[in-house]
Amino acid sequence: MTDLSRDYMNSAFIPDGDSFYPRWQGQAAAFRDQIAKRSTLNIPYGPGARQAFDLFRPEGMARGLMVFVHGGYWLACGREDYSHLAAGALARGWACALPSYTLAPNARIAAMTDEIAGAVRAASAMVAGPVVVTGHSAGGHLAARMGCADTAGPVARVVPISPLADLAPLMQTEMNATLAIDPAEADRESPARLALRTGVQAHAWVGGQERPAFLWQARSLSEWWNCPWTVEAGRHHFDVIDGLTDPNSALMAACLDGL
Repeated sequence: MTDLSRDYMNSAFIPDGDSFYPRWQGQAAAFRDQIAKRSTLNIPYGPGARQAFDLFRPEGMARGLMVFVHGGYWLACGREDYSHLAAGALARGWACALPSYTLAPNARIAAMTDEIAGAVRAASAMVAGPVVVTGHSAGGHLAARMGCADTAGPVARVVPISPLADLAPLMQTEMNATLAIDPAEADRESPARLALRTGVQAHAWVGGQERPAFLWQARSLSEWWNCPWTVEAGRHHFDVIDGLTDPNSALMAACLDGL
């Protein structure tokens, strides 16, 4: 069996790739300090240590709720690393929730799907209006799962960013020693093999300078769901999320316009 690990490596193919995570952590901490009076942190949505979300509110009445699900190959990272990505939604008058979820090997991907569904339900109960779920990489997978026909929830639109939409190739990577994806789970948990739920809008997003595997993943999802997909020129796997900080970006328009 061919080892596909290299296809899903990102830092090695991005200049100064190892600098992004500490940079995001600093930006996220500064954002939380700046927005402290309009934030509620560590809201539980379940009994697990990582089953909690942070909620950031705009000035005045929120127009709706955007949920951002972090990536990290279901193995790493947390909501605290990405707080600053709420900035674009807040500037547009939307509230933004960022959940954490139990990571592998302490949870299977199917359980993570259930956890994020619970987080979306809990956050939406606190904010009136339409709900949009976006997320990046493994978080893009989980965001896409919130739009699948086998899930239920108050979601109007999903915008998976650089999503892992078909899990089968991940079975041929080194990380699967921890993820333990098998063919049955790949069938059940791959959005690119599942139907989009009736009434849910979808838009896949990916950077033009990403690894070919991620371009294939995003296109596979858009073709299966017959939904738009955008290849953002010049963006790689890490800076493709920068548009979430800018209320006037094309990515924010894909998330929130028309709702």
